[in-house]
Amino acid sequence: MPLWKQLLLSLYYHGTLPARWWTCRRLASRDRLPTVVLFWHRVADDRATPWTISNQTFARQVRWLAERFQFVSLAETQRRVREGCNRRPCVCVTFDDGYAENCDQAIPLLIRMGIPCTYFVTLRNVLDGQAFSHDLALGHRLAPNTLDQIRSMAASGIEIGAHTYTHIDLAAINDADSLWQEVVGAKEELQSLLHRDVRYLSFPFGQPANLTPEAFALARQAGYAGACSAYGGYNSPGDDPFHLQRIAVDDAMIHLKNWTTIDPRKLRTPRYQYQTPPCEASPRTLAARP
Repeated sequence: MPLWKQLLLSLYYHGTLPARWWTCRRLASRDRLPTVVLFWHRVADDRATPWTISNQTFARQVRWLAERFQFVSLAETQRRVREGCNRRPCVCVTFDDGYAENCDQAIPLLIRMGIPCTYFVTLRNVLDGQAFSHDLALGHRLAPNTLDQIRSMAASGIEIGAHTYTHIDLAAINDADSLWQEVVGAKEELQSLLHRDVRYLSFPFGQPANLTPEAFALARQAGYAGACSAYGGYNSPGDDPFHLQRIAVDDAMIHLKNWTTIDPRKLRTPRYQYQTPPCEASPRTLAARP
């Protein structure tokens, strides 16, 4: 990030801190404080892609958050949203895609600190070891997590979630069988490999244009407890607890400070609204699909 932009964001952060503090106090007094769900992609020291941050930066971010917020799981986030009550500043940690380097330092740090985390993986890349297409497009062949790494994380208390089967834009799928494989097939196969329930789905790309009522309906019917988007925004008590909005974290510390301290701009983020369409398949029919 250019130095001038960092300076402007820093001035904005410090200049609006009194207003943020007052807003948080007011919302907390009404049990209406939102939960911030964050997500990272890849933590490694090569800075290979825009979605890679260094281990030192990640550790600094985690420790800054630990001094100011309560860490909660996705399930606890949902409980506070569902019950319409939250008066304590809190954040939730998630990862998308599934990169091998995350297991070098980032995930062990979370485990040592006892920080709950949901780690979303794209199943095909775990199984075939092939690099993600979005990395190949930039000329980088970056290793995805192995199945052994995923199993080790799960055994250490990291919750494993599904990031579809092939990291496809679910809104671009036009046939029911393909959508089933990406949403339900990924969940069922991952559960079989891990011998534990897979409770959460995250949408690849995760912008409003990548979300569909059909995918939300299928996720509910498949038994997911919730589905995560990636376009920013907070999760306030009384919102839809099934759809959890998340904010992407980059290597700019000032971004993290702005976003987690209830940025007035993100309070105005329009929330994606969906109405689940009638679905012909029952949960039993879904379970019986090939």
